[in-house]
Amino acid sequence: MQSIPVDTARLGVLRCAIAPEAKISNPETQEVKKDRDGQTIYTVAVTVRQDRRRISVIEIAVSGEPKGIEEGQILRVTGLVAFAWAMGDRHGISFRADAITPVQGTALKTGGA
Repeated sequence: MQSIPVDTARLGVLRCAIAPEAKISNPETQEVKKDRDGQTIYTVAVTVRQDRRRISVIEIAVSGEPKGIEEGQILRVTGLVAFAWAMGDRHGISFRADAITPVQGTALKTGGA
């Protein structure tokens, strides 16, 4: 499986759509997926919007729980790579990052005054 580095500066605004969740490796036993070092792998759903085009949502995997990330926050994604995969007649692209951190003070405000 070939890894393709992704230039996040060209992706526009990256915003948290769904806060970090532990990735499940076995849905029947609810076993969480671990990396080679034994750290839990988390996924963060991130919206990508370039130049007023439509918004895409990608799920990015990262080792260890990203701290301080809330839905609506603008994110900084470090070391993002894409992997093309195929299993039988299914195929797609998955994403992995070295780190996902919040850009401070960017959470969307919800609710009334």
